[in-house]
Amino acid sequence: MKNLLPFLFLFSAPVYADITSSISSSVKLEVSAAATAADRIGNSYSVSGTGVNTTDGTTAGSIGGLGAATNGVNAYTPITASQLTDGESFNYTVSHTTGDTIGTSLTTGEVSAFGDLTSTSGGTATNLAGTVDNHVITITAGSQGTSATGQYVTTVTVD
Repeated sequence: MKNLLPFLFLFSAPVYADITSSISSSVKLEVSAAATAADRIGNSYSVSGTGVNTTDGTTAGSIGGLGAATNGVNAYTPITASQLTDGESFNYTVSHTTGDTIGTSLTTGEVSAFGDLTSTSGGTATNLAGTVDNHVITITAGSQGTSATGQYVTTVTVD
């Protein structure tokens, strides 16, 4: 058996391994821009009822409503309701929302005076800083509307 041992080493395959290593560091600094989000409130009208007489002041049986729009706002025709038969039950509901006027002469940077606005001021880079020196990350906080992110990544791959 000892005589065969040198021959066994001749038949064994050599072993190879690939090793890959990478190291990276980064800093990301961001300053937010000023922003405004505007949602326009539209026109709406709803009426329902039973046991009532209605009129718009001119026409009996009219249920009122929305007319032609000017700069985004519809004309509104209100109605008057009265009990149809004295002593009988009745119900009557009307709902009206006047929509937001659409500005006709806005310039860049202006926002229409809509009913739902969210506005944020821009960030200021005052004191915001970040450095990478030999994989040592240093970040200094900025003012409002800023963010800083530091990252250090080490990867080792063995195939």
